[in-house]
Amino acid sequence: MDVIWMRPERAARGPKPAHSRDEIAAACVRVANADGLDAVSMRRVATELGTGTTSLYRYVASKDDLFDLMVDHVLGSVPPPPPTHHWRRDLSVLASWKRGLILDHPWMASLSGRPAVGPHGLAVQERGLRAVEGWALTIDEMVIIVESLDAYVHGYAVRELADRAATQRSGQDLDAWMAAHEAYAKVIIDSGRYPSVTRAWLDANEPHAADRAERGFRHGLDRLLDGYAANMRRARDSQGEIR
Repeated sequence: MDVIWMRPERAARGPKPAHSRDEIAAACVRVANADGLDAVSMRRVATELGTGTTSLYRYVASKDDLFDLMVDHVLGSVPPPPPTHHWRRDLSVLASWKRGLILDHPWMASLSGRPAVGPHGLAVQERGLRAVEGWALTIDEMVIIVESLDAYVHGYAVRELADRAATQRSGQDLDAWMAAHEAYAKVIIDSGRYPSVTRAWLDANEPHAADRAERGFRHGLDRLLDGYAANMRRARDSQGEIR
């Protein structure tokens, strides 16, 4: 299969391209950031670059090529902090970094189904896998850790984006929405049918905190990393290398 990463950026013959792949990717990202992923088309991107639609096909073969370029461009736009060589800290940094990219570029959530295999995407995968090397894990176990961490980040960011969208539609942020449902909540509480939900509504602090999104992300991430730590120690112990 012909993939964009296997093609030279310019043909062996003919004039030098007027636009680099990075310039095309940046144009796509500008369009998507402004008007959403559906606005990204060959015609719109060509207009953004000041060239003809037909000319754009000299650089890319399809809209999927544009999407691949966009994702890799964003993954390389803000490099994550340097690794510390402490697996837990490095995975935590990668998780926070990826969440930030999705929140800054909401369309990224729609293009995260398959691994990003451009140069920047591969570098991110390599860094995640290397973070958990040296713990007697199989390569499958290492992949599962990296992929499940990415799934958590993606899912949490999607929920945050959905909350943003709900606020835009209704004109109510979460606090205002909860206040509007106060009478309904009292009916539910008084019914006694949902004691655990009632306890969460009345006694839990995190859902009502001003920084609830950050707290929730961090606490969920810590529990996930705790699970990885237990699995990694079991792997070490099974080889007689207790750590």
